[in-house]
Amino acid sequence: MEGKMGCFGDFIQRAKPYIAMISLQFGYAGMNIITKVSLNRGMSHYVLVVYRHAFATAVIAPFAIILERKVRPKITFPMFMQIFVLGLLGPVIDQNFYYAGLKFTSPTFSCAMSNMLPAMTFIMAVLCRMEKVDIKKVRCQAKVVGTIVTVCGAMLMTLYKGRVINFVWSQYIHPPHSSSPPLSAAAADKDWVKGSILLIIATFAWASFFILQAITMRKYTAHLSLTSLVCFMGTLQSIAVTFVMEHRPSVWSIGWDMNLLAAAYAGIVSSSIAYYVQGLVMQKRGPVFVTAFSPLMMIIVAIMGSFILAEKIYVGGVLGAVLIVAGLYSVLWGKYKEYKEKEAEAIPEPVKHNGGNNQMIMIIDDLEANDVEMQKSQVNRNFVPAIAISAPIPQPPMLAVAAPKP
Repeated sequence: MEGKMGCFGDFIQRAKPYIAMISLQFGYAGMNIITKVSLNRGMSHYVLVVYRHAFATAVIAPFAIILERKVRPKITFPMFMQIFVLGLLGPVIDQNFYYAGLKFTSPTFSCAMSNMLPAMTFIMAVLCRMEKVDIKKVRCQAKVVGTIVTVCGAMLMTLYKGRVINFVWSQYIHPPHSSSPPLSAAAADKDWVKGSILLIIATFAWASFFILQAITMRKYTAHLSLTSLVCFMGTLQSIAVTFVMEHRPSVWSIGWDMNLLAAAYAGIVSSSIAYYVQGLVMQKRGPVFVTAFSPLMMIIVAIMGSFILAEKIYVGGVLGAVLIVAGLYSVLWGKYKEYKEKEAEAIPEPVKHNGGNNQMIMIIDDLEANDVEMQKSQVNRNFVPAIAISAPIPQPPMLAVAAPKP
């Protein structure tokens, strides 16, 4: 029974990163749908970013103050600049460009474009020497090919739209009310390309955020405090950007409606919880692993969007999404093989290279001889068995000699 419980505990420990990242994709999917409805009703995405990170800071800061008051490192000027840039990359650049792209396109399309994130993260990790590329190894070839295929899929989604795919339930669902006037076909296509470019820029900023977060966490080990500081810095920076971009005081008004729900949900789930969980998983498995689960969000959003928003899905989007997902999992497969190689290298050398069966037989014989001597000593001297068992067993000389490496 204890063996089964131990195996189950080991399985849970190995599955924790996967469970955490899958749960985050469901949270992100809900954020995309709710945010799209709010933007369609006329909410400014600049104001949404401000409220989102204000909620995130208010939620996670108390936990950071209480739980990490004894382990929080001091903030030096270089560390402050890293936190400042993190706030600029994530909350300001990434989310404002992403919300603008989401407004011009659709939730499913935005999620599909976000699948470029692992490829961009891999490229930046190579440039920052966080990833090593040996083109002779199959796993590195898989990463490179996957990156190229992902970029091709994103270009296909941007440049080719195609026909609309009609689902069985599409004719029974009507889109929610939008405050924007209907656009002509040419204007809609122009906005689609504009939205695609904005989403690509947002994905690049998000990949940069992951790389810098991984670097910062090596020195600033208080994860909750780091998340709180990034959200707070992002709130201040977003306020400054909103004052520059929005000149109407009415854009700041918010009531007990979908706008409040969008800001609160995005702030609590997609910022505070997501930043913290991603940081923990990234510390164990690296930035590429964290970004490898976004196709699940795309599938969830596509199903929810077709039901809730009566969203139109195009052939070009589907073909591009297939290419992006194929490239994504090629990168993930290469990362998995790299992780397994690192695990194999962690095995002690005498166990990996035993130098043949003769050494193993000699070691077993020495252990048996030591065991016989211990039993004779127990009989002759009439010791209590418990004391004899607790006595340390001397190690044979053979165990202390490492076998030669091949």
